[in-house]
Amino acid sequence: MWYLYNIIQRGDQIRAPTWRKVVNETATGSTGARRVKVTLTISVEKVEYDSEANIVSVKGKSIEENKYVRRGQYHTLDLELNQKFYLTKPLWDSLALSQLNNACDSTRNAEVAIVIMQEGLAFVCLLTTNMTVQKAKIEVNIPRKRKNFCSQHKKGLEEFYEQTLQAMLKHINFETIKCIVIASPGFVKDQFNEYLWQQATSKELKMLLDSRQKFLVAHSSTGFKHSIREVLSDPLIAPKLEDTKAAQELKIWNKFQNLLGQEPNKAIYGLRDVETAHHYEAISCLMLSDMLFRSNNLALRKKYSQLLYQVKGYADVRVFSSMHLSGQQLNQLSGIAAILKFEVPELTERLNGVGADANDSDTSSSSSSSSTSGSSDEDSSSSLKNDDESELSERLARVNSRSDKASGAGYDEDDLLEEI
Repeated sequence: MWYLYNIIQRGDQIRAPTWRKVVNETATGSTGARRVKVTLTISVEKVEYDSEANIVSVKGKSIEENKYVRRGQYHTLDLELNQKFYLTKPLWDSLALSQLNNACDSTRNAEVAIVIMQEGLAFVCLLTTNMTVQKAKIEVNIPRKRKNFCSQHKKGLEEFYEQTLQAMLKHINFETIKCIVIASPGFVKDQFNEYLWQQATSKELKMLLDSRQKFLVAHSSTGFKHSIREVLSDPLIAPKLEDTKAAQELKIWNKFQNLLGQEPNKAIYGLRDVETAHHYEAISCLMLSDMLFRSNNLALRKKYSQLLYQVKGYADVRVFSSMHLSGQQLNQLSGIAAILKFEVPELTERLNGVGADANDSDTSSSSSSSSTSGSSDEDSSSSLKNDDESELSERLARVNSRSDKASGAGYDEDDLLEEI
């Protein structure tokens, strides 16, 4: 159903049987409602996936006349497992065909069950090919230990372990599951593991006893779901999960994050940088989020599909599931990233050129400022010099004028100097 959710897009047409509520009016004017089974063809406008019920809901307008539904009326089709329907697409791209092939390949549907817990809290999760599904959450209030009074604490633990065991028996298919991991901080995992096998032996739980080799015990820092990534990265656990898609994606994502910190020129993200690296065929591994292929923009979906098809010719291509932690982190980096085989000069210059351009700008600005300041000082000095010369000339003119008057009036030289 997850593959189907990714294949169906806005604008596709789906024909499937469904139930419709019909209101009938009698001759007396009274009305009555009944449900009738009809076969409708709708044009898809919205697709939703319910991971708990494992149902894909498709909403759209009816495009064919029907006895009970007029053309243009809205209807929602609920697609379930083993239900027949017809899907018509304007274009079957390479990604849609690839997902269809993967869905039909039973060898790819490897599954892992993870019971992650701490005292009083446990989660039973199913790690499928494309998502991590929480199947059960167990919470039990366990009394604290008290001196000479530990019976209540022990009783609370046993109740907690029993509820966790029953949740495992209810939600895990031990025949098809490949690996069951029990993880926790401290000794909770060891105590529960011991309790589990005691109960399996005493109650003769054959499904558990036959699957004993599938069980693994691992350490986690907390008993919450976010620690699942930590468990999958454990060197002792990872080799046992190599055939699962989630473990492979996590390994690639960890490599990308390490390169981003140590060799940032070999780890890129964003469509523009990826397209530049593809131009030089420098991509070693291309990572795409499945969210990109659920876009309502047909041209954008086609662009990503073409990029995937072209890069696949010379590099490894991975489509990450947004229902896994690694896929959610990829979505935060635009949904597209790549690990490079070698550094691309154009990308290196773009990354390193921002700081250089800023420094050059500061330097030129400083030089310009200093040049402006220098010319301003020179202008000021020149202006002052011109003012001094003008004032001196005026003074000399006044002295000469007075000198002429003095000589005409009969002043002697001493009186003239004193006046001046």
